[in-house]
Amino acid sequence: MTKSEAKLRIAKLINEIQHHRYLYHVQDTQEISDSALDSLKKELAVLEEKFPDLIRPDSPTQRVGGKALQKFKKVLHRSKILSLADAFDVSDLQAWQERNEKILNTKIKSYYSELKMDGLTVVLTYLDGVLATAATRGDGQIGEDVTMNLKTIESIPLRLKPLANKILPKLLEVRGEVVMTKKVFQALNQTQAKQNLPLFANPRNVAAGSIRQLDPQITSSRKLDCLVFELMTDLGQKTHQEVHQLLADLGFKTSPYNEVCRDLKSVNKYLQKWEKKRKALAYDTDGVVVVVNDINQEKILGSVGKADRWMIAYKFPAETTTTKVLAIEVQVGRTGALTPVAILTPVVVAGSIVSRATLHNQDEIERLDVRVGDTVIIQKAGDIIPDIVQVLPKLRTSKEKVFVFPKHCPACKSPVQQKPQEVAWYCPNKKCYAQNIEGLIHFVSKKAFNIEGLGDQIIKQLVDTGLVNSAADIFTLKLGDLEVLERFASKKAQNLLAAIEKSKNIALDRFLYALGIRHVGTETAIILADHFQSLAKWQASTQVELENLNEIGPEVSASIISWLADKNNIELLKNLQKAQINLEYKQLKNNKLNGQSFLFTGSLAIERTEAQNMVRAKGGKIVSSVSKNLDYLVAGVSPGSKLSQAEKLEFKILSEQEFLKLVK
Repeated sequence: MTKSEAKLRIAKLINEIQHHRYLYHVQDTQEISDSALDSLKKELAVLEEKFPDLIRPDSPTQRVGGKALQKFKKVLHRSKILSLADAFDVSDLQAWQERNEKILNTKIKSYYSELKMDGLTVVLTYLDGVLATAATRGDGQIGEDVTMNLKTIESIPLRLKPLANKILPKLLEVRGEVVMTKKVFQALNQTQAKQNLPLFANPRNVAAGSIRQLDPQITSSRKLDCLVFELMTDLGQKTHQEVHQLLADLGFKTSPYNEVCRDLKSVNKYLQKWEKKRKALAYDTDGVVVVVNDINQEKILGSVGKADRWMIAYKFPAETTTTKVLAIEVQVGRTGALTPVAILTPVVVAGSIVSRATLHNQDEIERLDVRVGDTVIIQKAGDIIPDIVQVLPKLRTSKEKVFVFPKHCPACKSPVQQKPQEVAWYCPNKKCYAQNIEGLIHFVSKKAFNIEGLGDQIIKQLVDTGLVNSAADIFTLKLGDLEVLERFASKKAQNLLAAIEKSKNIALDRFLYALGIRHVGTETAIILADHFQSLAKWQASTQVELENLNEIGPEVSASIISWLADKNNIELLKNLQKAQINLEYKQLKNNKLNGQSFLFTGSLAIERTEAQNMVRAKGGKIVSSVSKNLDYLVAGVSPGSKLSQAEKLEFKILSEQEFLKLVK
């Protein structure tokens, strides 16, 4: 990037970040996620580091926070509240340690790691042991007096406990985080839904908005909590660990999950542990604050710019972030559907490097108005390919290019078609190379035959060499076929053949899913297997019989009947039977939930798939939407619109704890 290009990019980034920071810190609302904003700030910091003479005085990197609201009396903080520098991976932490040890000219003795709760920072001041003022962080120097509101929070002591062998100073100051538990947040949103009011976005926004209410009774009704993490008064503490012990002794609520870590290796273990366990916490957390434990070393390190040198915020892998669209390509799926995919500047999302994101269809591209060259926000959940959820048009340079959807299949050049009442475009050629490859990849996938070692590239290699044309050909492969292939050693070939042989024993529902029939996902395959219980009975089914099954309507049944009537598919089933595929169907032994249907909404502490399998293991069914067939809606944290729909129809709603008790 040239200096002139960097100057333009920096100007656009500053304007965009200032807009979102104002919404977040002053208005208690947001248009993009915290992690997406972090990504923009990171890009700005990197550019300013590369071009230091382009740093502007109004850059977000040169200031601490937003300005105080006018509706409360202003409070001047006795000591400025600085921001935290961010670390996004272990290498950032290593670089931070190296910088600090260079200043100290010695090793850091130990670290204190504490979960970074997602709430609103407050400053509490005590005179003669009694709470005198409580203020918000504000811009770091001036906050708002919210004393009456914070007095309603039960976890904030109105009078401090006396300390053994210590006389409390006349003035004592602490800092903490006002938070709302996920459970309280969920109950609050349920109340909002019952009253046909808008649902709140997240616990942090509710906590911030509750503190800024003019009526303390509203604050009191929100059942807020406060976790204190810093003691600003010298009581003889030698380490940050002692700070937390003193805070607890004074009667403050502190986090029970903090740990002393002797080195960065121990810190990394702490990070890995809580990255996995954080969803089970009562509060939202987006990272870990790593603190130099020794107070003397903290004093020597001091601060630089807007941040203290002696602590850093490690951010858990983001589920949303920003990146640039380098190109848009169109992929052909196993059903012939054409899916546009954005090729991205590689970026870390949810712990993995992402370089592609789905754009779903032509309508979605037009709705988002995404163009090649755009800066976009991408979102990822679990191992699913990320989505582009938002374009940031203010960052455009006028060089972006509008994408034109192709009129011919990119794989076989057949003219594409659009089916009635569908937004997707399709390649009609059933012998299309791309469709065949995707169908085979689906056939061997984890939820289907789960053939270990038969990855995408090997599938392509087998098709390109003529060894595999259909799924049944996989089971005819011999050692001699594989050993002669490039990058196929004898041991690798033997392992693959063993995996293929092992896969021949397969549950009926997984087999039906593996066939790749349009509209037949894992849930529909289970319904079919439970009803027919054998391949022969399923093959003899009629459209009327299929439509009478729960969750299978005319569109799904028509797709199944069409698939069964295709001569190529009839031949495929015959060849699979010749390959001695052993189809298994196990009758459920525990029918505690027989016939009862469940729907899940919101985030659960356990994996969604695990919860669904618990239902199936007891004879229950999983449904995909709120309908007359629903028996139970299980509502986790941040439930969606399904919750309000179920409440209006007076369906039984279970918390996660109630659900686990039911399926025991």
